[in-house]
Amino acid sequence: MSMMFMRMPGQTWLLSALSFLLMWLAMMVAMMMPSALPMFLKTRRPWRSLCYLASGYFTIWLIAGLVIYILAVAFNNAAMRSEFLSRAVFLLSGALLVTTGIIQFTPWKMTHLLHCRSTSGCAVSCSQNVRSFQLGCKQGLICCACCSALMISQLIIGIMNPFAMIIIAIVIAAEKLLPQPKLTTRFAGIIAIVAGIIMIIHWATSPLLAI
Repeated sequence: MSMMFMRMPGQTWLLSALSFLLMWLAMMVAMMMPSALPMFLKTRRPWRSLCYLASGYFTIWLIAGLVIYILAVAFNNAAMRSEFLSRAVFLLSGALLVTTGIIQFTPWKMTHLLHCRSTSGCAVSCSQNVRSFQLGCKQGLICCACCSALMISQLIIGIMNPFAMIIIAIVIAAEKLLPQPKLTTRFAGIIAIVAGIIMIIHWATSPLLAI
């Protein structure tokens, strides 16, 4: 289990959560900005409004990080108390990877992705009178839904793994910016499914992990 979801000696849960959220926000800015910036610029708003737009967008991602932290801490604590659950981590991770790969093939994924790729971004359904922070929050919600499967995959591979961060960031940018997004999403889905199956096989064949 990731050390990111465990308290250091003498550290309170509040400080642990704040530490995680700061690293999560920095990671999200680095990963999402390449694909989000073109959407921000397409709104054709002044730079001050763009700052509010970005603030709303990353506020949603920050809330998503808080939810992830709470769920991960709860799972960590449960796994530490349950021998069955701790030995099933590889099986659960593999099954979750297969599920995220399948999501990449669904109309739900494509609907949110095409919304992100629209000519004016989220602003296609919003007038200039809509407050920039509100518009950023709306786009952040759509983006979270669109990228949920990829982000779950990264959590399984390693939330702070630099290689995983780079790969997922490239896939997200490719989905949103390159032509024929369906090919990119399906390719990423196939990789996730294969990786998940490999993890399940590894769990099933390992005497240390088998239940």
